[in-house]
Amino acid sequence: MPKIVDHDQRRLELVDATWRIIAQHGIEGATMREIATEAGFANGALKPYFPTKDHLITFAFGHVFSRTNQRIASAVANKVGLEAIRAFCQEVLPLDQDRINEARIVIPFWQKTLTDPAKAALHDTSMNQWRSALEGHLRQARDRGEVTAGVHDEDIVNQLMSMLLGAQIIAATSPGKHLAAQLSTQLDSYLLLLNPVALTVRC
Repeated sequence: MPKIVDHDQRRLELVDATWRIIAQHGIEGATMREIATEAGFANGALKPYFPTKDHLITFAFGHVFSRTNQRIASAVANKVGLEAIRAFCQEVLPLDQDRINEARIVIPFWQKTLTDPAKAALHDTSMNQWRSALEGHLRQARDRGEVTAGVHDEDIVNQLMSMLLGAQIIAATSPGKHLAAQLSTQLDSYLLLLNPVALTVRC
């Protein structure tokens, strides 16, 4: 009787193998043969799922984005305003090895977006989803009096996004530069600046 193959599960296994290979050897070392070997498959077994490494990197980006969103949804549940913003950001910041490995998947995808309009559109859609969520939490924070800074919400969201994505680059390329505790402190320090009145009282 022929073996029934769970194609979705196999794709995830290949993505996980890609993750491990890139974490160990970087994107240039992640050959299709090595990925297949890491996943325990014959080299030809990848072709029906990912004809090229380019296809695999795109799927891996989507997988990482989905994983991150699942963590964010869990972290911000029952939280509002500034607390929700902090919880959101902590799930994107590379605060542990898994999230550093996620950054190592995302960065090669960013490079592809420079010359591939479809990948650029996928990235824009993903990042706009994050911006929209942060804007919603920021409006709540304004309504609750937790954010009083005379800065446009759009600028605050863009600053947060720059902080989060920049931290991913640093963690992937210079992991010893910013430790998890430092990143958390930087985030808290920035969020404190959003309420100058509270900051004045605290000082």
